[in-house]
Amino acid sequence: MVNASLPAPSDAPMSEPHGAGRAPVRVHLDMDLAAGAAIQAPAEIAHYLRNVMRLRQGDAVLAFNSRDGEWRAEISGMAKRAVTLSLQAQTRPPSPPPDLWLLFAPIKKARTDFIVEKACELGCRRVLPVITERTQTARVRADRLRAHAIEAAEQCGTVFVPEVVEAAPLRAVLEGWPPDRALHFCDETRQARPMIEQAAPPPAAILIGPVGGFSLDEARALRAAPFVRPVALGPRILRADTAAAAAIALWQAAQGDWSAAAPEACLDSGEAPA
Repeated sequence: MVNASLPAPSDAPMSEPHGAGRAPVRVHLDMDLAAGAAIQAPAEIAHYLRNVMRLRQGDAVLAFNSRDGEWRAEISGMAKRAVTLSLQAQTRPPSPPPDLWLLFAPIKKARTDFIVEKACELGCRRVLPVITERTQTARVRADRLRAHAIEAAEQCGTVFVPEVVEAAPLRAVLEGWPPDRALHFCDETRQARPMIEQAAPPPAAILIGPVGGFSLDEARALRAAPFVRPVALGPRILRADTAAAAAIALWQAAQGDWSAAAPEACLDSGEAPA
C-alpha cells in the first residue's frame, strides 16, 4: 500500500536550476568593469544573451576586457530589449600576451578572418593589415576584423583582445617603424635561418607577405632595414594564413610565453613567471 500521507513516487527527473551544469557564457564589454557595478549591456550583447543563448534573470555570465580582466556577473534585470548585468567579483586579472605584433597582407575574406582569429588565440597584442604591391584586396574593414578577434577571445577563454588597426601601405608602416622592435620578415625564398633560431625577444613583430610573395623592391627594402630579421618557416611552402599561425607559434615557443622559462619581458602585467 502507498501511504496516503506521502506524495506518490514519480519517474520524472528532478528539475535543475536554469543553466545548471554548463559553463557561463562569456561576453566582451568595452566599458569599466568593477565589483558592484550594474551595467546595461549593449543592444547586440543583450540580444545575444536573451534570444540566442536563452539566458534568464539570475543566470551567471562572465564579462571581460583587456583592461579590467574577467568578472563574474549575474543577470539582474531583463526587459524586452535590455539586459542588466551586476558584477560580483573578478575571476581573472588582466593578462596581456607577450609584446608581439602581426603584420600581414590581406587575402581572401574568410582566410583574413582566420588570420585575425589565430592571432588572438595564439597571443598577439596588435594586428596590422598592410597593403603590398601584390595584395589581393585593399578593402579591409578593421571593425569587422575586430569583431572576429572579440569572438575568438570569447570562445577560447582568453581575457585579452588584440588591437586591430586600419590597413596601411607597407612602405608607410616601415617608414614609421619603432627601431627597437625587431620585425621578422618571413622570407618565402626560404634562404634565411629558421624562425626558431632567429626569433628576437619582445618587443617584436612578424610580417607575412601576400599570395605570390613580396615584389623585388619590397624584398630589397626589407632586407636593407636594420630592424628586419629574415626568417624561414620550414622546408615547405605555406599559404599565407598557415604561415601566420606557424610563425606566431614558432616565436611563442622560442621567445614568448610558450617557452619553458618565459622571459620576464613577456610578463609585464605584474604577474610572476610560473
